[in-house]
Amino acid sequence: MADLAELAGVSKITVSRALADSPLVTPETRERIQTLARDHGYKLNVSARNLRLRRSHTVAVIVEMKPSSDRTMLDPYPLTLLGGIAQELTAAGYSVLLTTRQGAAAAAVQAADGLILLGQGVRQDAVRRFDKLGLPMVVWGAHGDEDAHAVVGSDNRMGGRLVAEHFLRQGRRHPVFVGNPSHPEIFERLSGFVDTLTAHGIKPLLLRRDEFTLASGIDAVHSLATRKVPFDALFACSDLLAMGAIRAVQELGRKVPDDCSVVGYDDMPMAAAFQPALSSVRQDWQAGGSLLAQKMLALIAGEPVESQVLPVSLVARAT
Repeated sequence: MADLAELAGVSKITVSRALADSPLVTPETRERIQTLARDHGYKLNVSARNLRLRRSHTVAVIVEMKPSSDRTMLDPYPLTLLGGIAQELTAAGYSVLLTTRQGAAAAAVQAADGLILLGQGVRQDAVRRFDKLGLPMVVWGAHGDEDAHAVVGSDNRMGGRLVAEHFLRQGRRHPVFVGNPSHPEIFERLSGFVDTLTAHGIKPLLLRRDEFTLASGIDAVHSLATRKVPFDALFACSDLLAMGAIRAVQELGRKVPDDCSVVGYDDMPMAAAFQPALSSVRQDWQAGGSLLAQKMLALIAGEPVESQVLPVSLVARAT
């Protein structure tokens, strides 16, 4: 860098800024210095720079989910969230290290400048586990009264309320909720759903299912039929669960939505293409990913950040 500075007739800091495309250096000077660097084979040693700055310029993203053939990482959660995260971080000059719970112990994760956690785990066990890494952390999920970290997430309670109001307008009297409320986000959806229905004298049935898959949705409905439990509306905490439920309702010889209304959550792309087209609560995954990254960059810079709730909407289709 000193040699380039001498050749260009500028200071070393000007060379550094020019190679980083800093707006503090005029375009003409930047081009001249970058041309000299190319001609003389100069390349920035990123590892040496990071060591000097005590920064890795890497943010680890941990996806708290267990991928399966039914529920893949190609779904909007987490793929669209990851897209928003990567776009913000790479634009700021950071690398993204993607891993799951199993790979979180890797040295590269522990050397990251910060951590974005997608999913809080059952009873927030994932948050407690990764908090031990001692890294600045931003979490995607539901908001609590005493969050130790900044949380970005959708208004899950409102999502449950919207579905309950939808069933009430249809005159449904025997609604069922399918999901695992041990997850904070699912608990919020159930709470909004139950509170709204209870205010109208209706007590919904909770059908606990740990897997958010087609097979789990099918099994849930067949278990209702086996126990001869009456139901005319079903709110599933994910679209895949809802799609499985619809298939099972049809297998029982009942019609959707004439005999049973079904609503999912997430509004994944295949929801509109599903037959019949699935009604679902829509979350803005892209905006969520961008916000997670923006708050992480602020934390790394030593700035205060706050949790943020994103709005949701009910997309009513054929179910």
